[in-house]
Amino acid sequence: MDQEQLPKIVPGIRFSLGELAGSVGDYGTIFPIILGAGIAAGVNVSYAFLGVGLWFIITGIYYKFPIPIEPMKAIGAIAIAEGLSAGEIAASGIIIGLFLLILGYLKGMEWIQKNIPASVIRGIQVGLALILLRTSFGFIIEDPLFAGLAILIIVAFFIARYVKQIPDISSLLVIGIGLGTGIYMTGLPPFRLIPIPELIIPASADWLFAAVHLAIPQIPLTIGNAILATSLLTLDLFRHEIKPDRLAKTIGVMNLISAPLGGFPMCHGAGGLAAMFRFGARTGGANIIAGLIIIGFAIAFAPPEVLTLIPYGIFGGLLVFVALELGKHGMKTDSYPVTIIMGIVALIGGITPAFLIGMILAYILRKKNEKAALLVG
Repeated sequence: MDQEQLPKIVPGIRFSLGELAGSVGDYGTIFPIILGAGIAAGVNVSYAFLGVGLWFIITGIYYKFPIPIEPMKAIGAIAIAEGLSAGEIAASGIIIGLFLLILGYLKGMEWIQKNIPASVIRGIQVGLALILLRTSFGFIIEDPLFAGLAILIIVAFFIARYVKQIPDISSLLVIGIGLGTGIYMTGLPPFRLIPIPELIIPASADWLFAAVHLAIPQIPLTIGNAILATSLLTLDLFRHEIKPDRLAKTIGVMNLISAPLGGFPMCHGAGGLAAMFRFGARTGGANIIAGLIIIGFAIAFAPPEVLTLIPYGIFGGLLVFVALELGKHGMKTDSYPVTIIMGIVALIGGITPAFLIGMILAYILRKKNEKAALLVG
């Protein structure tokens, strides 16, 4: 987006119809991942929503711009595809949170940016997209009727978003239809308040698993999309740059606090920022509105039975579009061989081997290009 065409936006906290419309701009990513992880891995959805909602509000007050809070996509995709224990998820959040907090205080983002090729980050995105697509097919086959309905609604909103410039609330509508159907067929679940979170202390095996299988795939994606791309986009949209190291510190703090209490690992996101801005969010007020709505969902999902009300096809349809969104960004690569090979390896063997192979391939191609440039020179 051309900075010359956008006025400088003054940071603040304001409430308006634009802020309200923009507040739901990133829900299409948040809800499918959290609800999918709740079904596939037994994640406490209520605690996950509560963490996202509270940090939306805190971030809005702190930055005074609409900086989104999203569940970490690599961890979410692996949780949905393979299932994870509470200890493994908590350990991943603590490891990544501590790493990013230290990195932010040491001002290490520039060094990381230079040493992880963009094609590798894009390869992780493509790999996650393929894994999510594979997982979504299982939900779709089990419940094709509701999956088809969900896909139809999402496509309709996708078209309307560009034709009429209306907020994309398709995920909320689809989930609402699923809940309504479940309540009609089985009745309302009993009302319960959110229980007080219990401290999760990961076992020794959880730390090793989380470091190898969750932190290694997630950290490059968080650095590339949630920090560096988000920082650049704040300058594009607001003509006011939020420094990458500052974003790293807030991601670090919120995960160190929330992960041991059952919160799902969280980050910021350039795609979410673009979506919120597109529909009218300009200040931290949008974050506060978004957070309050999501806290409402945390209260609604306090009874675990609520999760069983939503037909599986609904999740299948939602996950298809999360996968397509990830894949779309993944194909904005500067090296298709690295990115595509990484995607295939991730689908077959997982994200961690794909990351290692991607780094090796990117290094080999860089050396080859450097030799070619010397010969030409």
